[in-house]
Amino acid sequence: ISELPRAARYEDPTKPLPKLSAETATENCDTMNVVLIDNPGGTNQCFALVGGQYQSYHVQRWMRRPDSSYGKMDHKYPLKLTSNGWTTGGRQEFPPPKVRHVKEHQEKLRTYLNDVDNIKKRLLEVLKKMPTKTVVVMTCNHGQSELLMNFACSARARGFDLKNILVFPTDKETKELADGMGFTTFYEETMMAKVPKQEAHVYGDPIFTGAMYAKVISVQLVNELGYDLLFQDVDIVWYKNPLDYFHDKSLPEFDVYFQDDGSRQERYAPYSANSGFYYVRSNDLTKHLFRHMLYQADLIETWDSHQALLVALLGEHNSLMGLRVKIFPKEMEEFPGGLQYHR
Repeated sequence: ISELPRAARYEDPTKPLPKLSAETATENCDTMNVVLIDNPGGTNQCFALVGGQYQSYHVQRWMRRPDSSYGKMDHKYPLKLTSNGWTTGGRQEFPPPKVRHVKEHQEKLRTYLNDVDNIKKRLLEVLKKMPTKTVVVMTCNHGQSELLMNFACSARARGFDLKNILVFPTDKETKELADGMGFTTFYEETMMAKVPKQEAHVYGDPIFTGAMYAKVISVQLVNELGYDLLFQDVDIVWYKNPLDYFHDKSLPEFDVYFQDDGSRQERYAPYSANSGFYYVRSNDLTKHLFRHMLYQADLIETWDSHQALLVALLGEHNSLMGLRVKIFPKEMEEFPGGLQYHR
C-alpha cells in the first residue's frame, strides 16, 4: 500500500497495479469524478482525460461518422463531436423539438399555467381526504380502461385496500368508470383536453406519445403538493402491497427509486429507468425535476418516448443538483417487469 502512489503513476508490467478495496483506493481523494464505462454496443471505445481546461461534469462523446445529419459509424471518418443519442446505426435519437411540437406544448402549458393555482387548490382538497401522505398515482384514458379494470379486480381479489390510489382520468368516460370501481379520482377536463381518448396502435405512435402528457402532469401536481408517491401504469397487478417495501425504515434513502427497464439503447443511458413504475419522495430536488419534465415535455413527442426524456433529466439533475437516483437490480424478485415477462 505504501507504494501505491508510485505504482499508480509508473506502472511496471512486471508488477501490475494492486487490487484495492474501494475504501483504500479513495482514501486520499478529496473529490472524485465517476465515469460509467459499460459499452453495450461493443464499439472500440476510448477515454481521454484532458488537463489544462476548466472542470466539467459532462462527458463529451465523439464518434467516427459523416458530417451529415444521418450516417452510420465508420472507421474511415475522423472523430466528430456527437450527441449521446446518436446510434452506431446512424439514427439521432435526441433531435430538438419541431415547431409544431413546440406550439402544441405551449398551448398545453398555457392552459395549465393559467389555472394552476386553482387546479392545485382543488387537488389538495382531494388529497387531504385520502388516508395517507403517500399516494399511488395512476392515469388512464378510455382506450386503456380495461387494464384499469383488470388492476382493480386483481387487487380486490387479493384483499388490497385501494383508498390510497388516486386516478387521473383523461376523459369523462374513464372518470365515470373509475368512480364506479371505487377509486378516488381527479379530473380536469381542460387540462386533459389534448390527451387522446383511444388506445395506441403501437408503442411510440402519436396516440401513445400524446397520452404521455397525462403521466407528466399527474406526477408533477401530486409531487408539487408535498406528497410522496408511487406512480404506476395501469398494466400492472399487485401480489403484495408495494408501499410496504418503500415504507420500510431499512430502505436506503434516495429521492427516486426505479425498476431497471432492461433495455440498453443509447437513449436510455445512463440509468435505463422504467418510467411505468417508480417511487418519488417529495422534496425540493424532485419538485424541480418534475417541473423541468413538464416544461420540456415537447420532447416526448419529438423523441417518441416519455422514458427517454425522464432518464435524460435524471442524469442531468443527478449531476447538477445531486438528485439521489436508485435503480433496482434487473433480477429483483420484488418488482419484476416487462424484462421478465417477455423472456
